[in-house]
Amino acid sequence: MPPRRPLKPVKISAPDGAGRWLERFIEHVRSERQLADNSVAAYRRDLKRFFGWLGTRQVQELTIQDLADYVAWLSTFKLAPASVARHIASLRVFCRYLQLEGALRENPSELLGSQKLWERVPYAIAPAAVGKLMESPQRAEEFWRRDRALLEVLYATGCRASEVADLKLAEVRLDERFCRCRGKGGKDRIVPLGAKAVEAIAAYLEHERPALVAHCAEAPVWLFVSRRGLRLRRERIWELFKKHAARVGIDANRSPHSLRHSFATHLLAGGADLRQVQELLGHASIATTQIYTHVDPARLKAIHKRFHPRG
Repeated sequence: MPPRRPLKPVKISAPDGAGRWLERFIEHVRSERQLADNSVAAYRRDLKRFFGWLGTRQVQELTIQDLADYVAWLSTFKLAPASVARHIASLRVFCRYLQLEGALRENPSELLGSQKLWERVPYAIAPAAVGKLMESPQRAEEFWRRDRALLEVLYATGCRASEVADLKLAEVRLDERFCRCRGKGGKDRIVPLGAKAVEAIAAYLEHERPALVAHCAEAPVWLFVSRRGLRLRRERIWELFKKHAARVGIDANRSPHSLRHSFATHLLAGGADLRQVQELLGHASIATTQIYTHVDPARLKAIHKRFHPRG
């Protein structure tokens, strides 16, 4: 049964009612769907761009051809196919929300197909290069112990930069060698810490973090803090990774996420089970994890040789 139409038609256009409906929707995904802050921010950016394209027209008046024109308009920004697909998905979710609220009877966005995305093989940093990266922070540098611990945690856990930024001191158990991180959708998972990561964190906690938080009125709860004792932002983690990656000759286009890719790829190359890697990464679907099986050709050859009758 389709949602009933309001007694009085509601205008959903820019700039008239767009801001009001956008804020209602953002509050919906934040509080009722409990999406992560980064996901909420992505919805806001995508829909602001949509309303910029919409102009003075109303959402209720749009046809599938209009939305196809919107997708074509997105291409003028030279967005990656994955970014275009995300814009389309954001619009779909917003229109479904309008239907639930009774502000939209027909939803042409459901007929809008996502762009066919080429499966992109993740970039994994070679183990030798990872080793050099871990050693990049030098003793002569300010906060070198923090930076080394940060890089070790990124690689040891496979966590996203945002997850490491949100990691709390109480969630790190060095004696038991694990940490609890919160992933997408607010889902917690337990991730082991290797010996090198434990050693680096312990050195940072003993020799640097006390000085960083000494002037704070209240003891910060975050594991990694800035020079002012504040939570080390995700953007700063990116900057630190880029700095040390460039120093050891890693491609400038790489990001902290490359260490997540490397974590998964190296585990699988070492013989880890795909389901175990899925759990460590916090993937909801194993299909997302499977892409890492295509990264290491040597592993595929070894499997073929071992199990194929004529291998």
